[in-house]
Amino acid sequence: MESFPTVADQVTAMGSVTPVRSSAKRATSTAIESRGLERARPIETVREVEAPTVREQILPALRSDTLNRAVNLAISVIGLIVLSPLLVLIAAVVKLTSRGPIFYTQTRVGIDRRYNRTLPTQERRLQDLGGTAFTIYKFRSMDVNAEGRSGVVWATVNDPRVTPVGRFIRKFRLDELPQLMNIVGPRPERPLIVARLRQDIPEYPLRQRVKPGITGLAQINQQYDSCLDDVRSKVHYDLEYLKRQGMFEDLKIMVKTLPTVLLKIRGW
Repeated sequence: MESFPTVADQVTAMGSVTPVRSSAKRATSTAIESRGLERARPIETVREVEAPTVREQILPALRSDTLNRAVNLAISVIGLIVLSPLLVLIAAVVKLTSRGPIFYTQTRVGIDRRYNRTLPTQERRLQDLGGTAFTIYKFRSMDVNAEGRSGVVWATVNDPRVTPVGRFIRKFRLDELPQLMNIVGPRPERPLIVARLRQDIPEYPLRQRVKPGITGLAQINQQYDSCLDDVRSKVHYDLEYLKRQGMFEDLKIMVKTLPTVLLKIRGW
């Protein structure tokens, strides 16, 4: 498992993302404090702080893991075969139009399988990420080392780090196609952002009680996250999915995903 020593100090409710220069860093810090946002803390400190009280303990609806795995595997294999020409085309365009690798990898936080164990077995590891860490693969849509300049931040509508081709494939979520994971479930986040959000949003850890997915109830109802209020709204949808999860619910979300991505029809 990777080591994540600090919580991302760039996870803020600010509108746009620009590279942080040393001359502007002090002004940015003052702006963050004036908004009442909490400054960055080491992840060990986050782990030791008493967790905010959760108003409602939500347990995921029961479902067949075997059936769910079989359906996801079948859809993934069929999808890769049908979309293979498109995948090759996107890979070639990404490679030919910008410097850097075709694929981009990120560590994300997945399901937390320890939430329902008895009290004696709930001792946490030294670095509690909030769930199992895993790696996702995406078509690269940003400049090389984009986060090395800006830090770990949410992408914005006119993000200057995004390449021209990347802007197109992000618009239609084509950058997500290489991800071989559960189809429906809460979208997984990066460890640094999870560490911050589970302190700011008491209910946030509850969404880790099911497997993450490529699409979900939040994705067919709202846009990309750009601030904490967006995440709070997304958590509402994710927790609603926990209570309703099942094969029929998953199929409904899958059917709604395509028109949501292509036609931008949300919440229907």
